[in-house]
Amino acid sequence: MTTERDYDKLLTVALDKAMPYDWSIGLHGSMFFQEIRENQRFVGIRCPKCNKVYVPPRRVCGPCYTEMDELVPLSDTGILRAFSTVNYPFIDPNTGGQRPVPYTYGYIQMDGADNIFSHIINETDVSKIEVGMRLKAVFKPKEEMQGHITDIIHFDIIS
Repeated sequence: MTTERDYDKLLTVALDKAMPYDWSIGLHGSMFFQEIRENQRFVGIRCPKCNKVYVPPRRVCGPCYTEMDELVPLSDTGILRAFSTVNYPFIDPNTGGQRPVPYTYGYIQMDGADNIFSHIINETDVSKIEVGMRLKAVFKPKEEMQGHITDIIHFDIIS
């Protein structure tokens, strides 16, 4: 274990080159973004053992350790389960620019799903946001879709 007084013993390397990262979102992640891009709707995956539905889809059910392959269409609406309104600026990794503050990040249980999906909510006044309220996804116009999480602009409050 490293402690504060051990820092002078650590090897550090300074690089002046960018180190871009690429990673695969896998078969199920690809299907999720393809469905958003092509049909502006969500798709989840159902566990054949416990019947839980996950969004975005994943290969294995966490509680059961069972491989999943049954894709299920989901609504673009859900229930807000938790949220955080952020007032601290930072560089948005999706755009490379500073994210405007404040913004609200919501943890949404999509209708038909058993887990939480997180995304931006189009409201920053915390007096207007309540856990349990209904939300609806707002997508980019179809011609601007890229198969990326930013194809979902935000979630609007609908009740």
